Amino acid sequence: MVAALKRKGIDPRETRVADETLTRYRQSIDNIDAALVFMLAERFKVTQAVGAYKARSGLPPADPGREEAQIARLRALAQQAELDPEFSEKFLRFIIDEVIRHHERMQNGTS
Repeated sequence: MVAALKRKGIDPRETRVADETLTRYRQSIDNIDAALVFMLAERFKVTQAVGAYKARSGLPPADPGREEAQIARLRALAQQAELDPEFSEKFLRFIIDEVIRHHERMQNGTS
């Protein structure tokens, strides 16, 4: 491998440094992904409680006004964080749609 790198004009030490750098980046990404999963799990625990409350109280599963306010809020946060607001809206819309689906199942007694 070292000989092959040298034939290509690549210093093997640079490759090792690059690999270590890539490994550190990937470890950070893995940590962030784990945090996202745990945060989503917490969010869904709370939204399940909201769904149960709505079902007991006879409230509709969806609240379009709240959804639009949340989307506008998240888009503004995304801009502040230098994240594409379109992406953030799609992400939140996906989550909202899943939450509503769960709430509808609770309303129908099929949770």
